[in-house]
Amino acid sequence: MTATLPQSPQTGPTPDQPVAETLLGLLRRVFGGEPPVRVAAWDGSVAGPGDAPTVRITTPKALTRLMYHPGELGLAQAYVTGEIDVEGDLLDGFRRVWALTRERGLTSRLDAGTVVAGLRAMKGLGVLGTPPAPPVTQANLRGRLHTVGRDRDAIAHHYDLSNEFYDFILDRHKAYSCAYFTSDDPSYPLEDAQRDKLDLVCRKLGLDNARPGHRHLDIGCGWGSLSLHAAAAYGVEVVGVTISKEQKAYIDERIVREGLEGRVDVRLQDYREVADGPFDTVSSIEMGEHVGKRNYPVFLAQIERLLTPGGRMLIQQMSRTTRPGGGPFIEAFIAPDMHMRPVGETVALIEEAGLEVRDVHAMREHYVRTVDAWYATFESNWDRVVAMVGEEMARVWRLYLVGGALAFEEGRMGVDQVLAVKSSADGRSGMPWVRDF
Repeated sequence: MTATLPQSPQTGPTPDQPVAETLLGLLRRVFGGEPPVRVAAWDGSVAGPGDAPTVRITTPKALTRLMYHPGELGLAQAYVTGEIDVEGDLLDGFRRVWALTRERGLTSRLDAGTVVAGLRAMKGLGVLGTPPAPPVTQANLRGRLHTVGRDRDAIAHHYDLSNEFYDFILDRHKAYSCAYFTSDDPSYPLEDAQRDKLDLVCRKLGLDNARPGHRHLDIGCGWGSLSLHAAAAYGVEVVGVTISKEQKAYIDERIVREGLEGRVDVRLQDYREVADGPFDTVSSIEMGEHVGKRNYPVFLAQIERLLTPGGRMLIQQMSRTTRPGGGPFIEAFIAPDMHMRPVGETVALIEEAGLEVRDVHAMREHYVRTVDAWYATFESNWDRVVAMVGEEMARVWRLYLVGGALAFEEGRMGVDQVLAVKSSADGRSGMPWVRDF
């Protein structure tokens, strides 16, 4: 579960008490009482509750890093570099921290007394110095936010690790989005839940009643799970767009292997560059988070232009109710420039774009089960992941999956399918009187 890391030699002046005791005293101030973790330090000292997960500080550099980046980003940087490790169940450790935070009404703001005490302790430990360099796995994008070029770089950072890497996480469909679980049977696998999600999307879009020549646009088509399923199972003509070279190469190979030439056209193209509408239906499955706050109206306006009157749009998108954006860790290591918002704000933006919202389907609990399945697959392939991308990147993804699972479990993040229609000038939507999905 956790990597075995060598202990770094003690550096700097020797404190008057063991390092772990000093750090435990600071944590007691931060948490307003006994902390939910046990502390082990580079000098071999250990302190804290015996039944709690152990946080091991392997080098003084971790504390220097936290001095410059207190909070989520600094902790993430220290974890992925191995400067901090967690012995035991990482997810359990996260649960304990969040539970205690809620129970004691704690916030991320530290009072002045705690800050002063922290600085005094860090000085005594000899860890005040120049900031350590960012981890090599941290994104370093350049250029103006959400230009076509920068968006390509952001997507490449996340998706172009290699297609084989995602085989160590995803199911056969290679669907990198929330599944839809229609059974509690333990024998019902993620692969079936992803298939049921794809069918749900197609039914909501009315593809089960599609006429010959129906054109569907799949924006941010990923590894083609929906594009290929819509063409194979529902007989529609699909245009999929992605700005990931790795994803396009993978889909092109599957198109040939599955005999879908002429029915699925996958392009290495930004959504803003699509100009061959109209389309009868449009989908975007967990791509809208990458569009950005300012560009989201541009994104929706493009969909509205490309849709034929009476055409339906379905967006599946993650939401965040507390802090807009993606969060310091996700934005730095996983999905640079990501922006999430409350689902109500997304609905309002869709309506402002001239589309009529017909259905909002919250699926948060389904994402808990989805990420749990991804995490189990990832951990079972840990050695192969490390061999492919290195331990630092593997630790990035372990932290991402654990943090994501808990965020959905505790309701700090959600995911929703929003169905909308471009009604005709006289108000006809073409929607069925009774839901058939």
